[in-house]
Amino acid sequence: MKKNPVVAVVGATGAVGREMLDTLVRRNFPHAEVRALASSRSAGTKVEFGSKKLTVQELTEDSFNGVDLALFSAGGSTSEKFAPCAVKAGCVVVDNSSAWRMDPNVPLVVPEVNPDDLSWHKGIIANPNCSTIQMVVVLKPLHDAARIKRVVVSTYQAVSGTGQKAIVELENQVRQLFNGQEPTNSVYPHRIAFNCLPQIDVFLDNEYTKEEMKMVLETKKIMGDDSIRVTATTVRVPVFYGHSESVNIETEKKITAREARVILAQAPGVRVFDNPGEKIYPMPIVAAGEDDTFVGRIREDESIENGLNMFIVADNIRKGAALNAVQIAEVLLERNLLRVS
Repeated sequence: MKKNPVVAVVGATGAVGREMLDTLVRRNFPHAEVRALASSRSAGTKVEFGSKKLTVQELTEDSFNGVDLALFSAGGSTSEKFAPCAVKAGCVVVDNSSAWRMDPNVPLVVPEVNPDDLSWHKGIIANPNCSTIQMVVVLKPLHDAARIKRVVVSTYQAVSGTGQKAIVELENQVRQLFNGQEPTNSVYPHRIAFNCLPQIDVFLDNEYTKEEMKMVLETKKIMGDDSIRVTATTVRVPVFYGHSESVNIETEKKITAREARVILAQAPGVRVFDNPGEKIYPMPIVAAGEDDTFVGRIREDESIENGLNMFIVADNIRKGAALNAVQIAEVLLERNLLRVS
């Protein structure tokens, strides 16, 4: 039996990096050693790893000597620079940025959906966008049962998806408003407190945002079906943790709401939370701090013959980032797809 891997978490001082460390502990991920890596300004600081504290080391091109697995959560430019260095050192990279997602030579993986794609990795595996992950976990079992033809999704995404600065900005704006002060903003183009911003990331030439096109393109790649038509509107809302999505699907085969509930109740990583008569439906406060993706408000779309509506919520820092990355690592280890010396 091979020895346990040496694991590095890149961007260990950020919200997702810290959650990755916590997830490794919670899921008892086998390891010989765990290294915390970050920029030079964070070097020397401490981060929690279970009952221990790890000293953060500066991320350099030589940081991956002796490392078997690297979980990256440090932005696209950092990944583009350092992920190839890690691979050259014999390390397998699971990257949380958007840098590699649409590279045809890089698997884009959600373990509940397309784990077999890990078999053809060449050293880098991409972790999908947070809003895409929670949607495809729910869509895949329905696609298998009835084949999805079209998806229309509107998202309501928490500020933690932008990072710690956005969390602080929302906190500060709420405080300023309650104190009768004019709120200031620097992270977002407009005030986020008690507001909704129908812009996540930059606008593209087709007038969709980059976030919206991520959902379109990533969904097709993960589901392995370019024929699925996807359209998205993504909105930032004044919620700290938990992305919500209103999803409408059109299927080739008729599937009732009751049938969908039965299918989804058996789907890995999915929790059906659907009893409107008792005011039971997914909300960010229900999903925050949970690993599962919650789905409810499942009902037939009466405007088309084979349509369903549903509401999907997940913790964007957990399943939308850290948990999915660690689950990928677990499959790599289980299937002997890590190059462990």
